[in-house]
Amino acid sequence: MAKGHRSQIKRERNANKDTRPSAKLSYARVSVQKACFVLDAIRGKDVQTALGILAYNPRYASSIIKKLLESAIANAENNNGMNVENLYIAECYANKGPTMKRVKPRAQGRAYRIEKRMSHITIVLDER
Repeated sequence: MAKGHRSQIKRERNANKDTRPSAKLSYARVSVQKACFVLDAIRGKDVQTALGILAYNPRYASSIIKKLLESAIANAENNNGMNVENLYIAECYANKGPTMKRVKPRAQGRAYRIEKRMSHITIVLDER
């Protein structure tokens, strides 16, 4: 058990909070593996380069991640007052979400399971 009053515990927890601008998309209808191909291409790059990479990437996940990156840039500009030219992608990752299970009928009365996977995608920006 943590010691101290509840308000003191909350104050300590909020003091350690990450203040970097970020954006998170939950329940994206793309698998983690497919999202990570795109995220690996933009990790560590400045935001203008990353937007260029995402604009011309043919994968479906790139359109989702492009919108998410634009949201993170807007958060940095409006909430934190950061300069867009100095921003770069400090962290970007995809975590596993729930899986929708569907059934596909096959020959001789069998049923094959189809798993439609979801992911939670997070982008964290920082200033150079």
